[in-house]
Amino acid sequence: MRTKAILITLISLFLIGNLSAKSISGTVSDESNVPMPGVSIIIKGTGIGSVTNIEGKYTIEANENDILIFGFIGMIAQEIKVKQQSIINVILKAENISLDEVVVCAYGISKQQAIMGSAAGARVKGRKFKKRNPVLLEMMDCEMEEDFNTEAYSAIHENGYKQAVKNPLSTFSIDVDAASYSNVRRFLTEGTKPPIDAVRIEEMVNYFNYDYAQPNDEHPFSITNEVAECPWNSENLLLHIGLQGKKIETENLPASNLVFLLDVSGSMDSPNKLPLLKKAFKLLVGQLREDDRVAIVVYAGNSGLVLPSTSGSRKEDILNALNRLNAGGSTAGASGLKQAYKAASENFIEGGNNRIILATDGDFNIGQSSNAEMERLIEKEREKGIFISVLGFGMGNYKDDKMEIIADKGNGNYAYIDNLLEAKKVLVNEFGGTLFTIAKDVKIQIEFNPAVVAEYRLVGYENRMLASEDFEDDTKDAGELGSGHSVTALYEIKLMKNKKKQDQELKYQNTSLNANAYTGNELATVKFRYKKPDGKKSLLLEKIISNTRIDRRELSNNFKFSASVAGFGLLLRDSKFKGNCSYGMLIDLAQQSKGEDKEGYRSEFIQLMKLAKQL
Repeated sequence: MRTKAILITLISLFLIGNLSAKSISGTVSDESNVPMPGVSIIIKGTGIGSVTNIEGKYTIEANENDILIFGFIGMIAQEIKVKQQSIINVILKAENISLDEVVVCAYGISKQQAIMGSAAGARVKGRKFKKRNPVLLEMMDCEMEEDFNTEAYSAIHENGYKQAVKNPLSTFSIDVDAASYSNVRRFLTEGTKPPIDAVRIEEMVNYFNYDYAQPNDEHPFSITNEVAECPWNSENLLLHIGLQGKKIETENLPASNLVFLLDVSGSMDSPNKLPLLKKAFKLLVGQLREDDRVAIVVYAGNSGLVLPSTSGSRKEDILNALNRLNAGGSTAGASGLKQAYKAASENFIEGGNNRIILATDGDFNIGQSSNAEMERLIEKEREKGIFISVLGFGMGNYKDDKMEIIADKGNGNYAYIDNLLEAKKVLVNEFGGTLFTIAKDVKIQIEFNPAVVAEYRLVGYENRMLASEDFEDDTKDAGELGSGHSVTALYEIKLMKNKKKQDQELKYQNTSLNANAYTGNELATVKFRYKKPDGKKSLLLEKIISNTRIDRRELSNNFKFSASVAGFGLLLRDSKFKGNCSYGMLIDLAQQSKGEDKEGYRSEFIQLMKLAKQL
């Protein structure tokens, strides 16, 4: 009887404690009243926490008398006791410490920062910092040890100007990847600028959807172009080219044979890695139909099939398999990749979408195999109709360069998931574009008219450039366009001062311009080649771009917003081609062209530029 009474009392106390929990929200700002993204809020003495979003806002469940700790690197941490209030706004004050004393834990920069990237996620080094802010150190669970950042990015050498008379052709592969933008956002919300090579301008521009017309003929995409004064250099023109992929409704998409290839190695044992990965894939599972099938392969020290190919109608079985995953062990990706391709081959759907989705932090150790062997395997399976897309997670040891190559070689796309909202964007809002290819090996070639164009420069796409002869070579791989995806490219153009005769004179041959260059009003001719998803031979589209400048008051939101994003990339890279770019000018341009912005991505971008301006 006594035991029963004690049990009832404990249950009552438990219920009372839980009933007193309530939602606390608010905004964290600095002393200038600028909202602060990336501020950590935790309940003292627990592991329960939250982080402010791009607008400095947060929400957390807490009980009365709990103590909330607000902390950000370089700021004095605050402790606030929860009472009757449901809204707690906080202003953090800067801590007076020298940069040499700081190495970041969770958010910020490191003394060891090098070309590979910021040291976000590194440990704290130096006793002076510990003495100054023990609460922040305790809150972030930091240790007094060195832990060098090992993030890796492929070097980007910006496209320079080319003389139209000597190099009239510009050829490149399309790129619908958007990983660079969300990765850049991660750095900025941590309070540090991204490494230069993490900034791929074409991926930042193509992160956003644009209001291009849907195709209305037999081709799977429409073509849009505008020419106007370049916002950051009034003496030049900016050519805007847009492709819009045909939007196929989910119920009309072909059946999917998916294999989730999930990294469960020890490096994934972090809240922003495996736990976030599991939540992201649960969103994707919610989109599956009865005809879709999913298998799950995991890899760590070894690889294994943890779920055989299962109908999308058996969501509970798929979710249970995800819930059972835990991180631990080394990273041997080669066997996992082979097992994933085996599962995809055994359940191949003719005419369907056969795709592996690799989710990892990129620490992809392939064992005894070389990178070249891995690429050959991916290319071989690609020719069989099995594509591979990549989702990146985490920080600190993030291997962006390797993941970009895998997606590129595997006819897939590459996204970086820094939070659950980004997972929703990629796997729910853009479900069709992420998983369903409507055109593959899409190439663009522009022939500039040397009688009008003196020099031109492609903004971005440095790692997508092709040789002129690759355009008509159907064996050369190029980018894929998904259902509903849009692709945007920008050229900065210097015009000829006068229409004098432009000939290329060499020792052994002369190249003379013909009458087409001097008559009419043509700035350039743009050509597109693409293959159908199961096709071997490319199809050709061609369009003339007239030398007609649009007045800035009549420019579309597409032109202005894409220009603001490109200009932001130029500033982040500290590009020698940034001209008169300034944060004020770009913010104004983006605000003018924000449009309807149903999902709020453009508003978030404007806030991100304001944050970068403060940094």
